Amino acid sequence: MTNITNLNELVGTGLTKMETMELKEMKDKRVVLGIDIGGTKISAALFDLKGDVLHKEIVSLGDREGSEVMELVRTMVVHSLDLAKNIARLVVAVGACVPGIYDPIRKTVWAPNIRGWDNYPLWLQLTQIVGDTCINIAVESDRSCYILGEVWKGCAHGCSDAIYLSVGTGIGAGILSNGRIITGNRGIAGSVGWMALEPPYDKKYDSWGNFEHYASGNGIARSALESLRKPRARVSILDGMPEDKITAHHVFSAFEKQDPVAEEVLARAVVYWGMAVANLVSIFNPQKVIFGGGVFGPAVKLMDSIFMESKKWAQPLAIREITVEASILKGDAGLIGAGYLAIKSLNASPL
Repeated sequence: MTNITNLNELVGTGLTKMETMELKEMKDKRVVLGIDIGGTKISAALFDLKGDVLHKEIVSLGDREGSEVMELVRTMVVHSLDLAKNIARLVVAVGACVPGIYDPIRKTVWAPNIRGWDNYPLWLQLTQIVGDTCINIAVESDRSCYILGEVWKGCAHGCSDAIYLSVGTGIGAGILSNGRIITGNRGIAGSVGWMALEPPYDKKYDSWGNFEHYASGNGIARSALESLRKPRARVSILDGMPEDKITAHHVFSAFEKQDPVAEEVLARAVVYWGMAVANLVSIFNPQKVIFGGGVFGPAVKLMDSIFMESKKWAQPLAIREITVEASILKGDAGLIGAGYLAIKSLNASPL
């Protein structure tokens, strides 16, 4: 079988006119499959090499865990491959976005939101499902896929240096520096939830870090509980709510009504987000910092305050050169990034 990733090299290299035409036709029909494996749902899409979506589907994880999640991935991959065949398209690569850390050496995934995926052999599983060594398989962390999506179709298009700060259940940063995604030695780079922004150290930071403890979606809820337990002069809308039911959504809703606890909690989060932007700008000197994830969302209205806070802390020349923006891809950033990851594996992109 012709190696489908080398069609560009084969076309016009001594082949007959008919063979050349057939190879060109195959080239025009190439597509990639992007898969975004999240903590609550899985999305899959077929993309042509220009980035147009030919098919997309989303399935909830429900209460699946471990191998059950992989079985759902298998079903979606097989369905997408069959669909591509039915519309006379040739899948040449698969890109997968995972909610955690992908170890490029062991080719395993640590995904804390999926029980049983502590050292999961996702790359091997995908390779076996696809069953064709001519189809490239690429896997990356969600934060890296987010910035790839923004580079391809979003706010970072045309940038050589940009950072995607994902603020949802947790916090992570996808980092593009000098045209390359920074993943680190074992794929852990960008785990900025562990950024130390306020001493002294406290044991409560052990599981997710100082930054994430106060400024993630779960962190905003934790911060609200801490504030509710302190003596204060004014009552809060959140008083009397069951502690295990309070979420970031409730805090933002209370904030809209000028609730004192919500204002205190989000003022603290703004300081943390601003300090984080300042540190990332001072280290990486990006052109843009892009906020995304479920919290941004409702926190988009705070972005001017975040930028003003970041200016206090950042390297003064670097902070003048950036813009701080909200993602325009929203929940599709990881899926689009997975598609672009697949295209990158073909060496079809300069990034």
